[in-house]
Amino acid sequence: MVSEVIVVIGAGGIGQAIARRQGIGKTILLADYNDKTMNEAAATLRAASYTVETRHVDVASRASVQALAEAALALGPVMQLVNTAGVSPNMAPVEKVLEIDLYGSAVVFEVFRHVMARGGSGLLVSSMAGHMMRPLPEEDERQLALLPADALLALPCLQREAVGDPMVAYMVSKRANILRVQTEAVHWGARGARVNAISPGIIVTPLAAHELASPTGDIYRAMVAASPSGRMAPPDEIAIAASFLLGPDAGFITGSDLLIDGGVIAAVRAGKLPSPG
Repeated sequence: MVSEVIVVIGAGGIGQAIARRQGIGKTILLADYNDKTMNEAAATLRAASYTVETRHVDVASRASVQALAEAALALGPVMQLVNTAGVSPNMAPVEKVLEIDLYGSAVVFEVFRHVMARGGSGLLVSSMAGHMMRPLPEEDERQLALLPADALLALPCLQREAVGDPMVAYMVSKRANILRVQTEAVHWGARGARVNAISPGIIVTPLAAHELASPTGDIYRAMVAASPSGRMAPPDEIAIAASFLLGPDAGFITGSDLLIDGGVIAAVRAGKLPSPG
């Protein structure tokens, strides 16, 4: 009997937590740009009796994402897709942030909408940064939502002189993710599948540790201190929310973005933190 397939792009803390929760009884296709991270995560999952296949992927390359989709189809019906791939503002320049966090997310949406099984569901792990900035000009938001992925990076609003620095590029990318998932819900719905996004806050992962140790680490600590929850969250809390959105209890939810930030954005709106955009 061919088992259902769950594709998890990004083998970091959140990707692993979702794979553990969702992968029982399924074939997990774990994909990442960093082969070392991917192989170590796969070994850990296999040691816990999960069935895991691996595949190198570069989400900024349509050909690479297409090859991943074909590999997934060869394993069985693709019932779930989780995309956690991304880089932070302290990890990459403007162009690379836009390529991976904005363009890469759009490409994964476009490619996998053609391979999802009826009744399947997808999830993009974005960031609370998409809720930090004010809405972009109406025409910019329309284009970010509707243009084919391969036309996005040529938009005037995404050029270096318009974006300025990696932090703004990151926020714009995450804002675009929110817009994009709404449009993609229509395309995915034509296949009988759903797609949503979640926007985590500061989650205890190696990426968060990198940010906390960076020159902007004090900003992240201030966010935690000002938030109603007063803490960061483990990846398993994100996996719980992901499980709901990917599962049958969320059958009437598609095109949505769930903010899971411990109240950081609430603190911004309440004036407890400065608005970064």
